[in-house]
Amino acid sequence: MATTTTASTAPFITDDFLLSNDAARRLYHDHAAAQPIYDYHCHLPPEDLAANRSFDNLYDIWLAGDHYKWRAMRTNGIDESLCTGTSGGADPYDKFLAFAKTVPNTIRNPLYHWTHLELQRYFGIDTLLSEDTAPEVWEAANAQLPDLSVAAILDRFNVALIGTTDDPADSLEHHAALAQSSPYDTTVIPAFRPDKSHNLTDLAAWNTVVESIAQAADTSISNFDDFLDALKKRHAYFHQLGSRISDHGLTHLPDHALNQDEAAAIFDYARNGDAVAILDHDAAGFSGFMLLFFAQLDHAAGWTHQLHLGAMRNNNAWALKHLGPDTGFDSIGDYRQGPGLRHHLGTLAGLETLPRTVLYNLNPADNYLFATMIGNYQGGPPGTQATPGKVQYGSGWWFLDQAEGMTWQINALSNLGLLTKFVGMLTDSRSFLSYPRHEYFRRLLCDLLGRDVEAGLLPPDFDLLGQAVEDISFGNAKRYFGVPLKPRYA
Repeated sequence: MATTTTASTAPFITDDFLLSNDAARRLYHDHAAAQPIYDYHCHLPPEDLAANRSFDNLYDIWLAGDHYKWRAMRTNGIDESLCTGTSGGADPYDKFLAFAKTVPNTIRNPLYHWTHLELQRYFGIDTLLSEDTAPEVWEAANAQLPDLSVAAILDRFNVALIGTTDDPADSLEHHAALAQSSPYDTTVIPAFRPDKSHNLTDLAAWNTVVESIAQAADTSISNFDDFLDALKKRHAYFHQLGSRISDHGLTHLPDHALNQDEAAAIFDYARNGDAVAILDHDAAGFSGFMLLFFAQLDHAAGWTHQLHLGAMRNNNAWALKHLGPDTGFDSIGDYRQGPGLRHHLGTLAGLETLPRTVLYNLNPADNYLFATMIGNYQGGPPGTQATPGKVQYGSGWWFLDQAEGMTWQINALSNLGLLTKFVGMLTDSRSFLSYPRHEYFRRLLCDLLGRDVEAGLLPPDFDLLGQAVEDISFGNAKRYFGVPLKPRYA
């Protein structure tokens, strides 16, 4: 692989990047580095996976769709036409150059680490990116892109599994194509994301969703029972194509749920577009019913139930109107999380239908709440087979998937639960250049453990600690999610 460096600068990303002591280095190099990647939650486009996409230039593979970079560029005074590009047809190189100008200003932002780690790991480029070095980086990276198809990337980064994020109404045609014929040793599965099915904020949009679910399920929906049956049918089709994971993104969980008759009445009001009746009744309780319904489907099918909680989305009205959602105008919300968690998980536990569950919080103020909540729902009734770490406190998510946020999450889980049962990191990304985030997490984990060894807080037992690192990096997730993997990773 070609390497380009500036003459006056030693490589920034070294073999011992983030590893501050001998114990950390031993744990990372001997135990973490070689572990496969189990990326159980991401937003990669299934069409790119099915097509084994190749990329035309560094902008296409690196910057398009990356709201982390867009936020930094806007803060640096970059025009919107060079960020999302939706308000003007800027040249890809000009957009790359605008990002390169921004990178030196991202010091102490995780983008600075991610940028240089990705340039090194994918292209062997050790040059610090800036406006001055942009031309040589652009040329050196683009020259290697013909050898960086999706298949080549997944092979290079030893990716055992990818879990995409998919709407119940999605045809899953690309997943079906991969199930028939795949160029990868990587297992690719869809994840069931039914948020739109119980969001009654915009009844016209919701009714469109209902019709799309009916079409995908090849059925008609005349009443609430029909609606539930159509969703069951879609859930079963996801299962047929390998899915074993659902995902739910909410500000917070409802702290109560309607019964089925009450939910059916809300459904009828919503189908008739009666917003006043919805306001007079209980949209939150309708969501509560639907979330319990989905969790029980997951339990019956042996799936894992993911709950992403706490995002305050679409805060900029102009941006939402002109650029759309998921363009970098979201933030951490300060919603009350405890009552909803207790209701949802407690109800399912009481019914003995609690599936394996992963909880993610976006507000770090909730770290200890989430880390203690998972301990309430481990195990099961006497005589049933227990799942180690059945309810997981998920890795640092979104604004928290950086060194400080991940450290907070690891420390909360360590203090209040069992770190050794943790299912580890995920990319949560739309970019094929994000796999070094797993490396970043593993280096951080090894450094934290290594610091404890150096401080005498943990024994220098590298059989014990090394096994823990291997399990958190890969083994726990492989066992926990239970998805059949290709022979290379089985």
